[in-house]
Amino acid sequence: IFFSFLSISLSSPPSTMRFTTLLLSLAASVSVSSAWTPVSPAVWTRLHRSSTSSLKLAIDYNDPVVAEEFALVQPMSYEEVEEELNLSGIRAPPTMNEMEVKLMLVEMRLRLAGRLDSNGAPKEKPTSFSSKFEEAMWTKPAFKEFYGALEKKGDHNSMNVVAEYLNNPDVAKMRYSSSYGQLLIDCEAALTAPPPVNSPTIVFSGFPANMGESALKMTLEALGPIVEIECTQDDDFPVLKGKVTFEDIESAKKAVAQYNGMDMGMGTLLEMASA
Repeated sequence: IFFSFLSISLSSPPSTMRFTTLLLSLAASVSVSSAWTPVSPAVWTRLHRSSTSSLKLAIDYNDPVVAEEFALVQPMSYEEVEEELNLSGIRAPPTMNEMEVKLMLVEMRLRLAGRLDSNGAPKEKPTSFSSKFEEAMWTKPAFKEFYGALEKKGDHNSMNVVAEYLNNPDVAKMRYSSSYGQLLIDCEAALTAPPPVNSPTIVFSGFPANMGESALKMTLEALGPIVEIECTQDDDFPVLKGKVTFEDIESAKKAVAQYNGMDMGMGTLLEMASA
């Protein structure tokens, strides 16, 4: 996992504000679930000194992903921000002002959620995931909403428990079943909830490519009449991706309920969601 120091030129207007980052390597082999152990002063000093030679990167405040997260962090007090960073094993250097520390937390959250690439730019959906937590944030809308609600409330302990549950469910159950039992139940419900369907048009990815469009149409027509279907083969996997429009929304709901998340044995789970 990689985090970075953040600094901001406050003289720049918001419309052009860019955040300069210095990459801080924090034990790339450490998982999210084990990242809550504070960094010792000696280790922190060594990392802090070595970071001055790191590659300079940028995070764009104008990007909606960054702006959305910053809006959640902005109302927090300095003490709240510092506490969340400390829980993740990160200490803000005393030379940082309140704005810089908040920006540091924004980047830490986005990196933990897998929403930034190595250049600090908001990521497009990856073809593979580094952790179960990252996969859930990208592929489970109900879970993303559930986790976002915890984040909005500033419930950092619950956020950490949920992240650990995703990556190490057995360990998390042993540790937290008594104190966070209901949280784990709610988390599991969010993980298994089908994505909301609010349109008869469904976008999909994951049906075997050797089915072809005709066989795929026949398969989906078993759930209801189809108005239109179009598909192409994915560039990374031997699967079909595209969209289908049913005559009614109920048929679309059936398709999502039956196929979304199904393992077709093609190296990726089948995904179906409203367009």
